[in-house]
Order: sequence, then C-alpha cells, then structure tokens
Amino acid sequence: MQRLQAVPKTDEPQRFTKSSIPLVVDLDGTLIHSNLLVESVIALVKRSFLSILLLPLWLMSGRAAFKAQVTKRVALDLSALPFNRPLIDHLRQEKARGRRLVLATGAHESLAREIAHQLGLFEEVFASDGKRNLTSHDKLAALRDRFGADGFDYAGNAAADFPIWRAARFATVVNASPRTVNWAFAHAHVDEVFPRRKPTLAIYVQALRLHQWLKNLLLFTPLIAALRFTDTEALVALLTGFLAFSLCASSVYLLNDIVDIEDDRRHPEKRGRPFASGRLPIAHGFVLIPALLAGSAVLSSFLPWKFGAVLAVYYVVTLAYTFFLKRLEAVDVVTLALLYTTRIFAGGAAASIPLSQWLLTFSIFIFLSLAFAKRCAELMLMQEHGKKASLGRGYLLADLQMLNSMGVGAGYVAALVLALYLSTPQVLIAYARPGLLWVFVPLLIFWVTRIWLKTCRGEMRSDPLVFAARDRVSLAFAVLGGGVIWLAM
Repeated sequence: MQRLQAVPKTDEPQRFTKSSIPLVVDLDGTLIHSNLLVESVIALVKRSFLSILLLPLWLMSGRAAFKAQVTKRVALDLSALPFNRPLIDHLRQEKARGRRLVLATGAHESLAREIAHQLGLFEEVFASDGKRNLTSHDKLAALRDRFGADGFDYAGNAAADFPIWRAARFATVVNASPRTVNWAFAHAHVDEVFPRRKPTLAIYVQALRLHQWLKNLLLFTPLIAALRFTDTEALVALLTGFLAFSLCASSVYLLNDIVDIEDDRRHPEKRGRPFASGRLPIAHGFVLIPALLAGSAVLSSFLPWKFGAVLAVYYVVTLAYTFFLKRLEAVDVVTLALLYTTRIFAGGAAASIPLSQWLLTFSIFIFLSLAFAKRCAELMLMQEHGKKASLGRGYLLADLQMLNSMGVGAGYVAALVLALYLSTPQVLIAYARPGLLWVFVPLLIFWVTRIWLKTCRGEMRSDPLVFAARDRVSLAFAVLGGGVIWLAM
C-alpha cells in the first residue's frame, strides 16, 4: 500500500476528522479479486448447461433483474473468495480507530449482506436488488441520499467508480489500472493507493499448464511403433501437430479451471491455481481461450484434415468432460483413457501412419489404469484433509479400495496385451531380434506396480503421466526401452 499526500479541491474536506466520515468500500475487484456476477453465471452454467439459453432473456429485463435471476439459482461458497487481504487489514485498522465502514456494491444484495456478515466489518450495506442496479451514478445517488454531498470517502477500482470518486471527500484507489490511477489523481482527492497485482509470466505459465504438454508427446507413439525414426516429413508433421494439440489442450485447461473455480478453492492443493486464488483475472482467461484455439486451428491447417477432425473430437469430448462427464463415476475414467488415446490417434493422423489394433488396445488399458490412479490419488488427498468425497467428482472414500483393484487390474491387462502382441507374426517380420522385446513385459509389470505403490502411499501428487516424465526410474526405463528397440531392429 502506498500512502499519498492529497491536495484537496477546496477547504471543505478538511473540516472533519477522518474517523467522523464513513469509508464506503466497493466489492467486485476491490474487496475481492473477482466478480460475483461472473462467478455466479459460471456456477449456473456448470450446474445446468442449458441455462445459458436463458441468460439473454433475463438480460433483456435489465442488469438488476439479470443479477437477481442468476443469484437466486446458485449458492456460491463466499467464504473461499480471494479477498484483498491488504485492504481488509487496512479496514480492520480503520474500524479499530472507530471509523464507520460501509459496503456499497453492484452485486446482488443477498451476496453483499452475506459477505458483510462474514467479515464483520461493515455497519451498512448498499447493493443491487431486482429493480435497481447499484453501480456508478446510481450508487452515487444512493450514497448522497444517505450521507449527503461530500459526506463520505470511497474505495473503488474501476472506471465505473469515476463519478463516485469525483464526488467523495477522499478517494482510495484499489487494484486499479494505471489509466484509472491517473484519472483519480487528476480528478479526485486521492488519499491512498493499494497497487494492482500484475500477473507475472510464471502465473500465465501455470494457468496454461505447460508442464501438461508432456502428455502430448504421445503423438509421437505411432512414429515409434512404426520404426520410422528417420522420416523427416513425419517428424515435422508431428512437431506441428504437437504444438497444435498443446495449444488446444491449454485452452481446455483454462476453461476447466474457470468452470471449476469454486471447487478448486476448497481443494487443499488446487486452491493455489491462478483463477482460484485471484492472481489471474477470469477475464484474461476468456481472452486467452479463443486466442489459443485460433493458434491451434492455424497450425492444424498445415496438416491432413484427419488431424483436424481428431482434434475437434478431442475438444468436444473435453468440453463434455468439463461440464458433465467428470462428475459421473466410472464414465470419467473411461473418458480420460479415451482422451489419452486420442493423442495417439492424432499422431497417426498428423503423420499419415496407420494404427494397429494392438497399439490401440494396449493404450486403452494402460491409460485406464493411469486414470484410476489419478482418481485414487485425489481421494487419498481428500482423506488426508478429513473429507469424505472428491470435490467435483462422483467418488467417495468408500470407493477407494475398488478403484485400486480396477486400476491395478487394467495395468496388468495392458501387460498381457503387450505379451500377446510380441507373439504375433508382425513382430517377427518387423524386427531382426524380436526375442529381445520380451524385456518390455517384466519392465511394464514392474512400472505399473511401482505407479500403484506410489499412489497407495500417497506419493502420487500429479497426473501419472506427468509424474512419469519427471520420475528418474520411469525415465531410466524409457531409455532402456529405447535401447532394447534399437538392439532388436
């Protein structure tokens, strides 16, 4: 926080002591690093996707009626909101000095009153109801009616607060853009400034989940299986496909984090994600999502049409997963396994390499095992924090043993599929020393067993594939496997 010397427009603001003048505080973007209307709409669409069709109809009745319609259909967990802690500390100090604090917001009154009750700081609340949208000039009129002209100080953050700052005795500028700060200094009595938290590059990298791009290396699986390591054209196509798929996946991650923002805030680890923590505005996500999709589409245009079709299917399925399928037990893990396998389809389409049924069968079972591992890891984390179910998923702690059994079983079935494949005539024809490939069977059994031991011991804290990409033992097995393939050729 920066304390600044104010230069009053007239002598009138100095007639009163600071504690005798109420400090009126805005909510969205000021007291919290979020917007309650946006979060309410997200929660509504997540709960009932078809409600999106009603939004334009409600908006035709005005913003006040729109807010009332949305608010009465959702129940936000307001205790987990990303509050502006420096501002709240400042407000507590002001209240301790005997100052009267007032909350004035364009959010619906039911939400505003609940937040005021929760914080225990505000003596009065001004908010929107079903008839009046309390923002900008309407808010100013309400404050003047209650406190008189120049009878209040005001803390806000945006251009909508300009007329209120101009009329207030003193202005407190919170989390505002440079343009807004400059305007306030030029047209209002600025008393204090709480600087804006600028998202860093690291925050954007975290939001895009660039570490998850490791999963997209699965696109190169068809090239490896076909032993076309020196096919330059296929390699270039796969590199292009990798970037296109990764951009598309990151757009999905952003959307998923926005939709799951409330669940993430209650999660012991996911609450630190950029949107959930308020370190990255939701509006930035809505800008990045179409930009990433556009970049993915441009890159896809340089590849065979089948790749674009596979990518479109991937995107549609991930949308369904984000809004519906992830909450359905059993359906979610099968969907995850299919999404992993879709990457292999995409790789084959990008490089025009036909896929064998053996490869696809193996992929389904090994990825199903990893999907079960991911769910078990989440349940064990919930168990550590005293919760009885996974957040936003359809599983209970009572399901943990069954999920473990099914996951281990799927992994061992994948090993069986591999063993059967190594006995086929295709392998005898493709490799000069096919017997060496049998080393993969015990290696896979060992790896699956190790993954599940890590999971059951609570050491699996990330996506199993991302864990494998960082795990020294898994990487050593990958190098060993590459050597075996080279020797067998």
